[in-house]
Amino acid sequence: MIEDRAAADGSEPDVIDVIAAPKGPSRSRWVVVAILLLVLLLLPLGRPILGPYNYIILLITNALMWTALSSSWNILGGYAGYISLGHAVFFGLGGYVAAVPLYYSGVSPFLTAVVGGLAAMALGFVTGLITLRTRGPAFIISTIALLFVFLLVFENSEYLGGTAGLPLPVVPLPQDWLKAPFFYAMLLAAVGSIALSYKVAHSKFGLGLRAIAEDETKAEVAGVPTRFYKILAFALSAFWVGFAGAMWGYSLSFVRPTLFFTVAISAQMVLMAIIGGRGTVAGPVVGAVLIVAVNEFSISQFGSSEINIVIAGVLLVTVLLFFPLGIVGTLRKKGWLPAFLDWD
Repeated sequence: MIEDRAAADGSEPDVIDVIAAPKGPSRSRWVVVAILLLVLLLLPLGRPILGPYNYIILLITNALMWTALSSSWNILGGYAGYISLGHAVFFGLGGYVAAVPLYYSGVSPFLTAVVGGLAAMALGFVTGLITLRTRGPAFIISTIALLFVFLLVFENSEYLGGTAGLPLPVVPLPQDWLKAPFFYAMLLAAVGSIALSYKVAHSKFGLGLRAIAEDETKAEVAGVPTRFYKILAFALSAFWVGFAGAMWGYSLSFVRPTLFFTVAISAQMVLMAIIGGRGTVAGPVVGAVLIVAVNEFSISQFGSSEINIVIAGVLLVTVLLFFPLGIVGTLRKKGWLPAFLDWD
């Protein structure tokens, strides 16, 4: 053990060393993932045997999108411990970067979604240079301020449609297959964000982020390039959010500032990560699926009303009381976590 070795030579272990290196998942878990991916890839082709086809595809597409958003946010808010409530700015930027070429030149967002992700990543890097000079509540407030600045700018830009936004053409496909391209796009975003999260968690960079979350001062003294790591985490956490925003706007056939640049979207990412277990690979996925399922059940039973907010609040309080480290984190600590969810 690292601690035993340090005690033997009388030296103090580095802060990055006392955090156990993540172990890789067994081959059986990869088999489970492969089977799940195969099922998802074939799902849109099952129209003849799926009763409420459009409803099922829409529901799973929604879950995949939120998985991508929450898993991406987790890189900064989970591993590094910096809570951002402004990540919706990347979602909105991606939506507009893809929408503007479509509106003015007819260029499909399926070709520009990656550009939206890269634009969000670049913005994450630049804003990280500024906002990550602060910590704690000051950082949270700075990310919210960033979101409001973009909302104000986009609402007052005539070129971007102002408060009314921009209407977008429908995908040129038969009615029965309109949702399939967005399903596959969000599946790509979900898989990409989870793969990125897994890669970060099992890298020296990820260990550095965990050290920052544990004690940033000690991490810096131990030689971790804390400022560079935080800025890089901010940038990486933005890419798939921007990509998903590009696809979401096209699926709605319009973009509007008040629909994208809202704290509610950022708060939803945070809520999903906390409930599932922030700082873990599987936590945001569990949280996203759970919240989407609960919201859908609530809407089906009570309609779109304030009751949905109450139910979400009760769920959050319940999880915090009985799962203080999130569902995945608490189950792991108690030794009850199913093997297929243990990816850290």
